Amino acid sequence: MTPLLAALTVSDIALAAALVIAVASAGIAVRGILTTRRLRARMVDAVNRLGLVSGSVIAGDGIDDVLSIVESAVRDQRQNAEQRRADVGRLQEALDALPLAVMVVDSSGTVLDRNIAAGVFIEARHSDALIGGVVNELVTEALAGRPAQRTLELFGPPRRAVVVTARPLGVAGVACAVAVIEDITERRRLEAVRTDFVANISHELKTPIGAIGLLAETLQAEDDPEVADRLARRIQMESYRVGRSIEDLLELSRIEIDETRVADVVEIGSILDEAADRLRPAAEQAKVTIEVFGAELDDALRCDRRQMVSALTNLLDNAIKYSDPQGRIEIRGAVSAEDVVFSVTDHGIGIPARDLDRVFERFYRVDQARSRQTGGTGLGLAIVRHVAVNHAGTVEVESRLGEGSTFKLRLPLSLLGAHEHTVSDGASPSNDQSAGSDSSSRPDPSSDPASLPNGPQ
Repeated sequence: MTPLLAALTVSDIALAAALVIAVASAGIAVRGILTTRRLRARMVDAVNRLGLVSGSVIAGDGIDDVLSIVESAVRDQRQNAEQRRADVGRLQEALDALPLAVMVVDSSGTVLDRNIAAGVFIEARHSDALIGGVVNELVTEALAGRPAQRTLELFGPPRRAVVVTARPLGVAGVACAVAVIEDITERRRLEAVRTDFVANISHELKTPIGAIGLLAETLQAEDDPEVADRLARRIQMESYRVGRSIEDLLELSRIEIDETRVADVVEIGSILDEAADRLRPAAEQAKVTIEVFGAELDDALRCDRRQMVSALTNLLDNAIKYSDPQGRIEIRGAVSAEDVVFSVTDHGIGIPARDLDRVFERFYRVDQARSRQTGGTGLGLAIVRHVAVNHAGTVEVESRLGEGSTFKLRLPLSLLGAHEHTVSDGASPSNDQSAGSDSSSRPDPSSDPASLPNGPQ
């Protein structure tokens, strides 16, 4: 032991140890304070640089305050990210609901996004492969900053028309393009139908109107009373033909527009009777007999009464025009285990097999000469077809040349009323074969020129 240590007392040694510990603790505390300050400063700087909060964090905020700010900012960012994901999901659902094919492509040709309709063109085959090739060409143009569009006519089968459009997109400086593929086949078909319709109706109206003008000019210079009377009757016939064409066009337009049918509840037998009563005057003029089978049926049918009666009167009118004098026409109503059937049968000239698929087209006539003689418009069977479609039904025809034709309008059993119904074949004819017409019925002047009125008395 050295003299210095020998001179120190135990208390002096304890005091010295305490001083050393105090100095060390002070150093550690100072170092901790400096570390905490540096950590807070770095956190404040990071928060301000990342823009996690609006404005700047106050330099005097404690570390707990900074941590609270960071926690709140992270929570807000998470909510914003979830909202963005929801927005993207809704946008994707909206794109998938489109009938158009939409895809976004980058400069390398990679599809960044697409909807469901575009999937068929990603792994395209046959005619779709042709569309895919055009898409690639137009996307290249769009990536160069030039919008492009092309219409493709694909001969199928089935035959299609497609429009491909590509436009450049400026997404955060990244070169992208959007391609849209639209199938315009149905639009083209409707445009063709509309064009044909306008051409046909123009021809149908021009012919009788031109005849009226020519007859009137001839009548003006005619001195013979008999010839003048005959010309006047011809003018009446042509004017009636124009009126019939316009009425049928209006009726067809109403039926096409009125896809939501009126839910009338009417007995099947009353529909048969009403249709037969309307056409009996015209049948009497043509010396044709109408027989009604199924007039006793009291099954309630939920339908548009006006449309159903219109369909059956057009079938009867068609049967009268193509029946020979002293002929017979049967109109039937029946309820089977599968459907409700209305049928009209004539024993006239019949329809050639080549024409059976076209008889329901607008303005189509099997016998042009006979149609001109009887004043037919060529719209009656088109009206029948649309009535069937509006009632979720079908219409069909069976015919043999020289033996006659049968048209059947079939409706689903779901249109029957809620009460019990019995299966009937409508074999019992109505006893009333001479009922007069109602207020809406009228004779067809063109079927018998002698029945035309002589004008105002």
